[in-house]
Amino acid sequence: MMDSKVVKEGIILAVVYIILLFLTLILPGSELITFFLLPIPFIIFTSRYEWKYSIIFIVLTLLLSMFISVLSLPIGIMAAIGGVMIGFAIKQNLSPYETWARGTVGFVLGLLFVFISIQGLFQVNLFEELKQMIDESLEMSNQMMKDFGFNPSVDVSEQIKQQMYDILNLIPYIMVMIAMVIGFLSQWVSYKVLNKLEKRKLSFPPFKRFALPKMMIWIYFFAYLFTMFSMQPDSMLYISVINIFHLVGFLLVLQGFSFIFFFAEKKGIPKAVPIIVMIFSFIIPVIGLYIIRILGIIDLGFSLKERLNNTK
Repeated sequence: MMDSKVVKEGIILAVVYIILLFLTLILPGSELITFFLLPIPFIIFTSRYEWKYSIIFIVLTLLLSMFISVLSLPIGIMAAIGGVMIGFAIKQNLSPYETWARGTVGFVLGLLFVFISIQGLFQVNLFEELKQMIDESLEMSNQMMKDFGFNPSVDVSEQIKQQMYDILNLIPYIMVMIAMVIGFLSQWVSYKVLNKLEKRKLSFPPFKRFALPKMMIWIYFFAYLFTMFSMQPDSMLYISVINIFHLVGFLLVLQGFSFIFFFAEKKGIPKAVPIIVMIFSFIIPVIGLYIIRILGIIDLGFSLKERLNNTK
């Protein structure tokens, strides 16, 4: 028999999830907020109770949600997988960044399930649909330029089209980035809720302590080498390499920003300075983020933070 406390809290969290899901599917614009809140009931429950109770809670909650919409199950499974990964990591007292990594993996799997489910439910090939949209938009743009007296060359049009197709190849990278954002925000809010419920002190460590494994430098280096070889743009190897290259590059940017915050505090520089640096880096990403990435590689490779800590 389940404890009455487990049943009561399970009902409350299930109702909260159903309300959030209803708002997500019915109220336009609400998904910008509710999408990050959907995993939280799963995180809270799985972090507090045994796995067998968690399985019952997940199954019953997902079954109840199916009465709202045909999309309820794919979205629910996405929220449940990511939420369970974070919840069990919290239960095991893993570090915040390791918890975040597990949650990211869970949300990637969940997003893949949503992606496949949408294609199956609506009988559409999303990649082909996106390519068709690109072709139509480029054709419309070329026609408008011709109407204004410009005649774009075929080579330029094909080059632009290929660049747009390259963005489609980065969908896995974009999906991981989305999963990272969902995971971070869901975990952060869950920490706040659990701190209230259980009087705990869960929190992310200061950003200045962010540190990647040193092997990330080698992964980035080899991915960069592979990008220099001639590969078919539609080949699995090419798509894998460019996605790994961009993903690890972004993580190295985070490493670089963390060093800037560390250095600013070490030297007594006002906190506003590193924040301004971040803003300008994203305003001029071609130059700014490239420099920050190099700084991240240097920090990781030469352990700059440790060297500064050991310097009197």
